[in-house]
Amino acid sequence: MVHNFNAGPSILPKEVFQQASEAVLNYQNSGLSILEIGHRTSTFQAVMDEARALVKELMQLNDDREVLFLHGGASTQFMQVPMNLLDDKETAAYADTGVWGIKAIKEAKLFGKVEVVCTGKESNYTIIPKDFAVPNDSKYFHITTNNTIYGSQWQKIPKTSVPLVGDMSSDIFSRVIDFNSFDLIYAGAQKNMGPAGVNLLVVNPAILGKIKRAIPTIMDYRNHIKEGSMLNTPPVFAVYVCMLTLRWLKALGGVAAVEKLNDAKAALLYQEIDDNPLFTGTVTKEDRSKMNVCFVMNNPAQEEAFLSFTKQKNIVGIKGHRLVGGFRASLYNALPISSVEVLVQAMKEFAAQNS
Repeated sequence: MVHNFNAGPSILPKEVFQQASEAVLNYQNSGLSILEIGHRTSTFQAVMDEARALVKELMQLNDDREVLFLHGGASTQFMQVPMNLLDDKETAAYADTGVWGIKAIKEAKLFGKVEVVCTGKESNYTIIPKDFAVPNDSKYFHITTNNTIYGSQWQKIPKTSVPLVGDMSSDIFSRVIDFNSFDLIYAGAQKNMGPAGVNLLVVNPAILGKIKRAIPTIMDYRNHIKEGSMLNTPPVFAVYVCMLTLRWLKALGGVAAVEKLNDAKAALLYQEIDDNPLFTGTVTKEDRSKMNVCFVMNNPAQEEAFLSFTKQKNIVGIKGHRLVGGFRASLYNALPISSVEVLVQAMKEFAAQNS
């Protein structure tokens, strides 16, 4: 068995892979592949309808929230959010908690003014900022709820008097939060939800249609809402796999059930990091991510040897991002706790042999 800790594209449930592979060959005994059915057919409409309904159910969304499956990943939304929400003389507030926040800030500046109201830069993004104020005249406040590269996470969602926008690409559906406290949520699917190539968007329509600029048809959220997320040909297979994954999550017991599993996985690994004399966590304890666990070796010269050791144990995907170094173990929803147990045991064995 391979223990897949990749940060994304990442592990998905095995039963989803099985169902998706069968659908590629023959979808619902139609004699057609899911890859070749028409997106305007009732067959695929049922897939899209179920996927959107599952999102609403699992996130316990208010009736006024709209759910869209759009092309591209979260990086497209760095641009599309301010295009729809920010005029050139208006100001949006952003939190800088790492690379993805920085990228979102850069794109927003193309459409209006940006005020960075908090940053973790001085700590090399090892903390989530606590003491900051969001100006009341901001068009919206944007946060990245989980930071895959640095391994930090907003454990408490900030309350603001302006619309809250969240990039939840790497922790969506992983924990119970008040999703309705956000006026716009976006997430690339390739972590907890499905394959790369599709993006989930949840939006309160009340925040749309308030800017003066003309928006290209395909980029205007209102057009996608009007057409039920079928304005143009959707990424059919990616949406289908998302639907299967959401079905799996519902059958598991929903977000509350998977949160308990994720808490257990994170607690097990962080405990070993804190107890093992060879390793040190990189993020302040109160801000540690439960999705992306980042840590380093106290002796960097041992890192390559540890990577080689874990490879022998069929552990893959734990090399840290080049900006941080060390190691990163991603504990997404579909990762079984048995894989975390294998990694923890490998850390113990390596320490016993090399202390």
